[in-house]
Formats: sequence, structure tokens, C-alpha cells
Amino acid sequence: MYTIQSNVSGTRSLSFTEENLKTIEKYALFQGLIDSNGIVDESVLDKLKLNIRSIIGSSENDCKDLLDLCLNVIYHDNMKAFGLHQLILFYINWKKEKDEKEEVAEE
Repeated sequence: MYTIQSNVSGTRSLSFTEENLKTIEKYALFQGLIDSNGIVDESVLDKLKLNIRSIIGSSENDCKDLLDLCLNVIYHDNMKAFGLHQLILFYINWKKEKDEKEEVAEE
């Protein structure tokens, strides 16, 4: 279980699992999400929510992992733009470490 700060003052936090990170990776939810200005604001969070709704609506497969991500993280009361920014930063570091471990395992 991982925890990130979800507001600037540090009074709220958000917890998520390794499975949630794998779901983000599986559906490439953060690719193309942020505009060229690099700012994560409420419109970016809304865009993510709409993208997820679209994936769920058009999927013929079981999306239990995506629904779990929505319930536990994306639609959580504490999820705001700052929290999404922290989640994106955490995901980038997690992905980098995961890729490095896979490279070492291949050698």
C-alpha cells in the first residue's frame, strides 16, 4: 500500500496499491493526459475521469481493475488536482524502478 499527499497543506492523503499502478500502466491512463503547458489542474482530472468512463463504456471485457481504481483512487473524495499531480509523479518513479528491475533480471 502506498500513500501520497493529496492537498498542499498535507492534511489529506490518498492510499493506493500496486494493482492500481498496474491498472494505470495497463490502460496507459496518463499518456497524453497533460497538455503541453505541463500544468495539472481540475480540467486534467476531469479529462482523466472522462477517459476512464469512455474505456469502461466501450470495453467488452471485464474492467474490474479499472473500476477498483476509480472507486479507491480517481473518484475518492480526497482526489483533487494536487493529488493527481502527486500520483503522476509517484507513477513515473514506480515505472522507472520497475523497468530498471526488469532490465537487471534480463541480464
